[in-house]
Amino acid sequence: MKKAIRIFSLLLIATTILIACKKDKDPAESDFFVGTYNGSVSYLKDGNLTKSSDGKITVSKVGETYNFYFGNSIPDITGVKFEKSGDNSYVSIGNGLTGIKIDASTLKMLVTRDGATWTADCTR
Repeated sequence: MKKAIRIFSLLLIATTILIACKKDKDPAESDFFVGTYNGSVSYLKDGNLTKSSDGKITVSKVGETYNFYFGNSIPDITGVKFEKSGDNSYVSIGNGLTGIKIDASTLKMLVTRDGATWTADCTR
């Protein structure tokens, strides 16, 4: 009987350790900032400004890059790569796509590319 209790205890401890280690996954590996952010967005090109204080940006992941879909006839930004900056905060990298900072609850953007400027200050 003592041997059975000992074996059961060891199995219980091993199971607990395996479950605890499973939760050590980096949130970025879980696409924690994929979703919809709401707030102030704007787009400026050729002197024409589109601005909304109740704008919406939907973030999706395709492979290793992220796409930002705007409403209000603002062109989308696609193919953005990120690198980690601090605790669970990420900044965009790449040619013409720098200026995006994102985490699980906020999205801030100031991107200038091809004569156009996108800005965003959003939360979810």
